[in-house]
Amino acid sequence: MASEITGSIPTVEARYNNAQYEHTKVKHEKSPRTKPVNRNVVLAVLVSGAFVVILNQTLMNTALPALMDYFDITANSAQWVTTIFMLVNGIMIPVTAFLIQKFSTRSLFFAAMGLFSLGTLLAMLAPTFPVLIAGRVIQAAGGGIIMPLMQTILFAIFPMDKRGQAMGTFGLVISFAPAIGPSMSGWVVEHFPWQTLFMIMLPIAIIDMIIAYFILNNVTESTNPRLDALSVVLSTFAFGGMLFGFSNAGSAGWGSAEVLVPLIVGFITLGFFIWRQLILKDPMLDLRVLKNPMFTLNTVLGMAVFIAMIGGMIILPLYMQNMAGFTATESGLMLLPGAVIMGLMSPLTGRVFDRYGAKWLAIMGFGLLTVTTYMFTVLTPDTTFTYLAVVNAIRMFGTAMVIMPVTTAALNQLPQRMIPHGTALNNTMRQVAASVGTAVLVTVMTGTALDPAVHGNEGLIHGVNIAFIVAGSIAFLGLIGACFIRGSRPVLKESSKDANAPQETNS
Repeated sequence: MASEITGSIPTVEARYNNAQYEHTKVKHEKSPRTKPVNRNVVLAVLVSGAFVVILNQTLMNTALPALMDYFDITANSAQWVTTIFMLVNGIMIPVTAFLIQKFSTRSLFFAAMGLFSLGTLLAMLAPTFPVLIAGRVIQAAGGGIIMPLMQTILFAIFPMDKRGQAMGTFGLVISFAPAIGPSMSGWVVEHFPWQTLFMIMLPIAIIDMIIAYFILNNVTESTNPRLDALSVVLSTFAFGGMLFGFSNAGSAGWGSAEVLVPLIVGFITLGFFIWRQLILKDPMLDLRVLKNPMFTLNTVLGMAVFIAMIGGMIILPLYMQNMAGFTATESGLMLLPGAVIMGLMSPLTGRVFDRYGAKWLAIMGFGLLTVTTYMFTVLTPDTTFTYLAVVNAIRMFGTAMVIMPVTTAALNQLPQRMIPHGTALNNTMRQVAASVGTAVLVTVMTGTALDPAVHGNEGLIHGVNIAFIVAGSIAFLGLIGACFIRGSRPVLKESSKDANAPQETNS
């Protein structure tokens, strides 16, 4: 009996999603502002917006020396250009579930992209370093809204059997933008003033808003929830404290005050935040989505693959530049083939997801990720560039088979009204995973390194190898978890009068 009840749940959710899809489609068709447009055009606009936002996260990494010279500041001060963006971005994401339900799609999109553009302009014209920091804060506030909002829009305008392909295309920028950011900024700063970095992004953001003005309709339903100020405060301290603490752990050490204090504050306020959301009738971030086991499992799998992926992007450049004698340019070029393969594969894996679901994609992807990560546990001072580039490319191929399919599978489990909460929670957990993964793997790398005075570079590389053992173990746990994915294959209901109506089976 229990299995029969469980088996009927996807059908009920599918009916709800069908009804919501029909409601959205009718509302879209009746829009007095404009005629319905091709969903792929809307997808292109959303992808363009996501590209500049994600590119902006890593664009300043290699520009820090130029900022130090221009503003006459220390390296620790310059690092705040990237740290503050990560913090504000992570703090804003949980709030977006409330914002998506409070404001219309168009209003929130233009507010978010407007904030991002304003922050970009302010940073570009910054006469002093504090003004630059203010620009980055405003940028991050808009960027934090953009990602969950865009995913929510995709799930509103695409039927269930097309979401994998749409999210796969969306995943292209998630993989490609961070990889080209450091290389692009290094070349730009070498030949032009650092302000050029912002000059490049500003026109893209403005053009994106102009096109969106003509094609983007209101596709989400506003429920006008009441803002709980205490939830906002608790969310800020909880996620801000955790992200700040974990981001410092790799460099300052786990026992330092700048790590322990924000982590303690973050975890304590997180407990109060969770309690607050569970007792509110209209929570800011509805954590009840975690009651759905498949949503929770796929979200955790997304965190696991993100930890393994981020580990490679952080650890490998450190190994190449500090221990193996490669240049910064060479380390960037080594990562590029993997980023290109992951970007090209994301739309393809999305199509496969729409046909077969996430389970076998995730199993094969985690399998590749596990094997190739363990192949990085035998690095030496003489490991060739070709070996690093090829293994990393295969590694990113496996990552592409997992990251967007499990995200889509997680959100497909939710009724349309819960999608804003699901996207906000999913993106928040991914941010936390990236910070935790970086902190843990860097700590393992430095903590297990042997004395270089005795062992030379091989002693330092020993720590790198151990770090990849940890990353490989996380990927292997993900492989085990992927075997338990159920009910992720969306299919069309043949008897439906509307061929576009989504239906989910329990296969």
